[in-house]
Amino acid sequence: MTASKTVLIAGARGVVGRAALAHFEASGSRAIGLSRRRPGFATSAEWITADLTQPDAVAQALAATSGITHLVYAAVHEEADLVAGWTEEGQIATNLAMLRNLLTALEGSTTGLRHVTLLQGTKAYGIHHGPFPIPARESDPPFIAPNFYYDQQDWLHERAAGAAWTFTILRPQLVCGFALGNPMNAVAAIGVYGAICRELGQPFRFPGGEPCIQEAVDADLLARAIAWAGEEPRCAGETYNITNGDVFTWPILWPRLAGMLGVEPGAAHPHALARVMPGHRRAWERVVSRHGLHPHAYDEIVANWAFLDFTLRHGETRPRHSIMSTVKCRQHGFHDCIDTEVMFARLFRRLQDERILPPAGAHEAGQERPPGAAAGE
Repeated sequence: MTASKTVLIAGARGVVGRAALAHFEASGSRAIGLSRRRPGFATSAEWITADLTQPDAVAQALAATSGITHLVYAAVHEEADLVAGWTEEGQIATNLAMLRNLLTALEGSTTGLRHVTLLQGTKAYGIHHGPFPIPARESDPPFIAPNFYYDQQDWLHERAAGAAWTFTILRPQLVCGFALGNPMNAVAAIGVYGAICRELGQPFRFPGGEPCIQEAVDADLLARAIAWAGEEPRCAGETYNITNGDVFTWPILWPRLAGMLGVEPGAAHPHALARVMPGHRRAWERVVSRHGLHPHAYDEIVANWAFLDFTLRHGETRPRHSIMSTVKCRQHGFHDCIDTEVMFARLFRRLQDERILPPAGAHEAGQERPPGAAAGE
């Protein structure tokens, strides 16, 4: 990759966008981040701030930018009621408008666009409605329920007809990476849950539902897949599932996560984190003070606990397995893989090194409740 490649990353503050931004920065490409707010972290990338729901503002923000060859679209609008919002007409319409506004403005400001990468996920197979056929393949028909993925995909197909650029759709599963304030960041949520359990002298109980077989993807691996899709001719007009390459179950992984976080594992005890964890703000503030962590607001670290409840299958009494075939991406040349347990260990270590989470060995797990802590915390 050379500097002649200019990549615009929409949603560059999120888990996917931030990993893609770092990848293209390191590759020597010209990287441009786009989000509603400034980055809040060190980056050499250029930055555009714009609200993608406002077409005039987007067009104005892009007017002074030229030479963009690749668009990575990782932006998403989520409702406050995260899981319920996935099927709401307003959420679907907003996400379609955001993609349309950006690509229309981009086509008006540059003539060199070569490729668009659109990010989806397992909701394309209806995972939020129940178990889907295993393994999910890219050729599977869309699920019958409304989904903004389908609207964006249909619009992109129509827009690309006769255009000078091509597109690729990537479908990762449970993207795990380094970012704050993202409503679908399971790594940060698990880390904060573990830190609060340790602060309160509580075991790290598994709060989820019926065990099931799942997959995840490292955001850095996904960034490499994004780069591959933007250059590989066989990817034009295609859709690919992207995962780490292995499978796991939370109950088996949970004690190992406890070790990474320095907290004692406990017997499984199903409970809704979205109901329980918002009440532990003071405990988190003590964790931050005790260990000299960066004073990020509680809601900035974990923007929404409902996603972790969904991921851990809270309240479910039968397995909702989630396995996708990645044969197609391997056949077309993308072979990267990583052990999911190794991925979690690396990400927790980075959160600890960056003073977002306390070090695993900072104090003994299972300590007494700190003086003044409320019994309900």
